[in-house]
Amino acid sequence: MFYKKSPDGYKSPLHGVTQKTLVYGEKTLRTEFVLEAGSDLPMHNHPHEQTGYLIKGRLQMLIGKNEYIVEPGDSWCIGSNVEHGAKALDKSVAVEIFSPVREDYLP
Repeated sequence: MFYKKSPDGYKSPLHGVTQKTLVYGEKTLRTEFVLEAGSDLPMHNHPHEQTGYLIKGRLQMLIGKNEYIVEPGDSWCIGSNVEHGAKALDKSVAVEIFSPVREDYLP
């Protein structure tokens, strides 16, 4: 699979949050998230391992009981079924990879 950058295909699952699945294979899926300043990703968990990289902005992220201020260039890995959430301190862009593939994120 190959993805050519496009402004199309974004969905808005939460107020102030847009996301788009960029590529996926048999075992992994990559998604871009754009978060408006002040938007919240409520605490949640899922069976997928999730690794991420912040491209732009700043996030306040809670992973388990640990809180982080995430800045461009920072990365994270969230294990399966670990509670996590985030608040966008600035307009932010993050790219995350999920394994196994999140069926709910397939186009």
